[in-house]
Order: sequence, then structure tokens, then C-alpha cells
Amino acid sequence: MNAPQAAEPPERQPRWFLALFALAAAGGAVAYVPLLTVLLPQRIADLQGGEDIAALAQVTFLGAVMASLANIAVGMLSDRTRVRRPWIIAGLIASNALLLVVGEAGSVRELVVLVMVWQVALNLMLAPLMAWAGDCFPDEQKGVLGGALALSPALGALAGSLVTYAGLVEPGARLMLVALLVSALVLPAVLLGGGRERPALMAPAETAGPFAVRDRVVLRMWAARLLVQVAEGGMFAFLLYWLRSIAPGYPEHGVANIFSAVLVCAVPLSLILGRWSDRNARPVRPLVASAILCAAGMLVMAAAGTLAWAIAGYVLFAVAAAIFLALHASQTLRVLPAPQNRGRDLGVFNLTNTVPGMVMPGLTVMLVPQFGYAALFVLFAGLSLTSAALLGQVFRRA
Repeated sequence: MNAPQAAEPPERQPRWFLALFALAAAGGAVAYVPLLTVLLPQRIADLQGGEDIAALAQVTFLGAVMASLANIAVGMLSDRTRVRRPWIIAGLIASNALLLVVGEAGSVRELVVLVMVWQVALNLMLAPLMAWAGDCFPDEQKGVLGGALALSPALGALAGSLVTYAGLVEPGARLMLVALLVSALVLPAVLLGGGRERPALMAPAETAGPFAVRDRVVLRMWAARLLVQVAEGGMFAFLLYWLRSIAPGYPEHGVANIFSAVLVCAVPLSLILGRWSDRNARPVRPLVASAILCAAGMLVMAAAGTLAWAIAGYVLFAVAAAIFLALHASQTLRVLPAPQNRGRDLGVFNLTNTVPGMVMPGLTVMLVPQFGYAALFVLFAGLSLTSAALLGQVFRRA
């Protein structure tokens, strides 16, 4: 009696829910981007009486470790309980509360501990949120879902600019503003999204098992994202230094403007490509194309001798990388083999977001002092091309 029901394609989600979910996912970015990129370094400077790169590195590294472990653990818990929304709400409340406490830290040691605990609370919200997308959106909508997810880094960067805009809010109220923004973005989807899950997308798979061992497709998807993330993370960290090596005195706000322009441009392009992949049933082709464009942008950067060519190469790379990462996030949901382990498996995929931060410093120290930035960019281009090759083997017709 159940076989005909299982064979029916899951019902598509309405546009209003897609829009609300995209805003909720963006709320996750707003929760951490302003803190980690602007407010945390400033808080450390206030506590230490000046910039302290070692303290910032310690906070960032230990926070990333906690985020990685918590994402997997919470994903497993939401799998076991078979519900997502209560975990999301609990994580929203806990992370907002801890965010405010972080602003009251009296020492760097206390700040390190608070950020680690905050990362656990944040992933109490983030892990089930992405797993919930897999419960709700059928394969026929995963392309446009990925396009909508490109809104996350754009709003995260915008929030960082907003909370630090001169005269808008007092420094002591910035974290409160972040907490309010996160709540306003996340709650509508969670409160109005009851019953949006599709039973066919949540039916347990009979051959469930450790996906990293059993499924080569998933391994290729994981490795392909990791390679692009290493390149993207490296450029995010060292863009200003590289531009100043070409044009001494290049201003910091110039880099911020480039970042913002790239993220804004990536949103409509991701939506267009995501919709195309849905209509033509070709989920992987935009990923392969964007990975190749990442490599092309890196090669332009490696050969650039002027500021104009350097910025042009970076814009090509960064737009392609933003499109790749957004579309990849949704297409990952297509290949995970066991819906009953979706939260856990997405937690393992989340390692591709945290591992690059541990790899990049070593790569940079080995290459840049001896061979210059061009060697680093050629390496990144090679990683992106390897990513494209891996994805090209995922689906021959995709």
C-alpha cells in the first residue's frame, strides 16, 4: 500500500516559504559574520590595549573546532528526534543570549571560553536548519534553493557594515543589534513553516550506512567543496596584502567594497543558474562551470601586473566561488544517501567550511615568502580545476 505513495514526487514548496527559508539561512550568516570579522577582533583589541593576532588566532581556531564537533553532534540529535524546528529555536535563543555575554567578557581567556560555548549554541541552530531544507525541498527545487542561499554571505557582509556604521549604534549595543537581526530573519520561516516537511524526503533508506565509505559520489562532492573552500578562504584572508604588493597604500575600504560588490552580484547569478539547473535537470553543470571560472580568475591574478587586472581576476574568481558554494550547498542534499542521517552527514560536510582555516596558514607560509603570491594562486587554480574534474564524474548527464 505504501509503494505508490513513495513513488510520487514530493510536492514543490511555495515561493513564500523558499524566500523565508533563504532569509533564515541568511540569519545564520548574520549571526557569525559581524562577530568573527569585526566585533571580535575589536573586543580583543579593547581587552589587550591593541591588536593581538595570536589571541585572535586562538579564539578563531578553538571556535572552529567547537563548531565542527557541535554541528555533527547536533545534526545527529535532530536526526534521532526526527524534528528540526525546536532545535532551531533553542539554538537561536541560546546563541543570542551568549552573544550578549561575549560582549561582557573581562579577559581574553574568558572570551575564548565564551566564543567556544557560543559556537556550540550557534550550531544548535545552524545544523538542524540546513537539515530541515533537505526535509522540505524536493530535488526539482534544489537549484533555485541553492541560488537563494547566495543571499547568506551577502546579508552577512551587509550586517557587518551596518552594525559598525559610524553613529548608527553605540559600540555597546552592536551585539544586541546583531541578535535582533538574527531573530528577525530566522523566526518567520520557523514559526510559519510548520508542516512543510515532505514525508517522501524523510523516508529512511534501507541501505543506510557511513556515507563517506559507501558512496563515492558523496566523497567527490565533499572533496570538490573542500578544494574550492581552501582557495576561497585563502583569498579572503590575504586579498588586502596581495593588492598592496601591487599597489602600495591600497585602502582597506577598497577591499570591503570589492567584497560587497562580489556578493551582491553573486545573488542574481546564482538564482538564474539554479533555476536553469532545475528546469534542465542538470544539477552539476553549473558547479563544474563555476569551478573552472574560479581557476580562470586565479590564473588572471597570478599573471596580473596592474591593479586593474588584479581586481578583474579576483572579481571573476570570487563571483564564481560564491555561486559554486551556494549551489553546492543545496545539491549536497540531493546526494546524501540516508535521510535518517541527514543532519549528521551535513555536519561532516560542514568540515569543508572549517578545515580550510587550519590548512591555509601553512600553505601561505610555505609558498608566499619563497615563490610569491603567483605560486599560491596557481596552486589555488589547480585545486579548482581538480574540483571541476571530480564533479564532472558525479553525474554524466548532470
